[in-house]
Amino acid sequence: MATVLELRNLTKKFAGDVTAVDDVSMLIESGEFITLLGPSGCGKTTMLRMIGGFEYPDAGSVVLDGVDITDFPPYERPVNMMFQDYALFPHMTVETNIGYGLRISGIESRQVQNEVGEMLELIDLPGMQNRLPSELSNGQRQRVALARALIRKPKILLLDEPMSALDAKLRQSMQVELLSLHKKIGITFLMVTHDQTEAMVMSDRITVIRDGAIEQIGTPTELYDHPTTPYVAEFLGQSNMIPSAVERSSQSRLIAKFSGNELDVTDATVVGTLGDNATLCIRPERIRLLDDSSEADKDMQVIDGVVEQVLYSGNSLHFAISLDNKLTINVHYPLNTVLNSSLLANVGDSVRCGVVPAMISIFPS
Repeated sequence: MATVLELRNLTKKFAGDVTAVDDVSMLIESGEFITLLGPSGCGKTTMLRMIGGFEYPDAGSVVLDGVDITDFPPYERPVNMMFQDYALFPHMTVETNIGYGLRISGIESRQVQNEVGEMLELIDLPGMQNRLPSELSNGQRQRVALARALIRKPKILLLDEPMSALDAKLRQSMQVELLSLHKKIGITFLMVTHDQTEAMVMSDRITVIRDGAIEQIGTPTELYDHPTTPYVAEFLGQSNMIPSAVERSSQSRLIAKFSGNELDVTDATVVGTLGDNATLCIRPERIRLLDDSSEADKDMQVIDGVVEQVLYSGNSLHFAISLDNKLTINVHYPLNTVLNSSLLANVGDSVRCGVVPAMISIFPS
């Protein structure tokens, strides 16, 4: 894919010398769905507003299709933003809201009407052109805001927390609709969210933002299975972060020792240069409980512990496994993999936990 947008050393500071965006550089490809993910206050919305022209950077530049648009006002940029609160005109009908951008550009009235009609079909709201925003549901208002942002055929659509005002059920439905819309029109979508699940479900790539800087960029699978920092490992999903001593055996195998356990982690992903101590990162769902009759696979390492707690969450069981008085790991076990969940383990049981080293990330301490 060709690069449609490039951010070059983008920096933004606010009053009190607060750095909201700190020397950010990244490439965004044409047609991809990319998400800026991070907690509130990390700078992701400020970054989006600089791309849209609503904030001016203190340093760096925004380049679109090879043209530096840093000094362009918002109305001269081939990008549109769907705001978090939708920003619909309450006194205007659906048709007038959607067609507003075309009308102020001097487009002939009949053409505006035709293009609005096409948009209403695209967002599955035919026949609602004469309604006011107050007569629409929250999900319908979101679709109208989307149509208004798309009708001028921008090269990039900027989405600022687009699902934040929706309840959980409607949010899932709109995720599917937004992905379908992206596939139909084929332009670049750049979304901001603090919701990890939303980012994982919808994105081709995710940019994790921390304190105004990029922590890691990659596909959802890359970030989840191969985080490059402990922050990403813990921010995206749950992780067992296990302090360990590490050493090389006489056979040059990498051995991790913690709480009376020894694991051969030679095949694990090592991030950085290891010393004598490290932190093992293991996702709870990558650990398998082994019963008395089962043997660990030949490529599986075993952790011994005692069940401290069992929680039922509908489609899975969550086990807290105590390794000693100081260290507890979590194991998530999908119920569709067992016929009788009571056969797995109960509180107080000694258990053997199997994990494949290739599913472990190791960070220097």
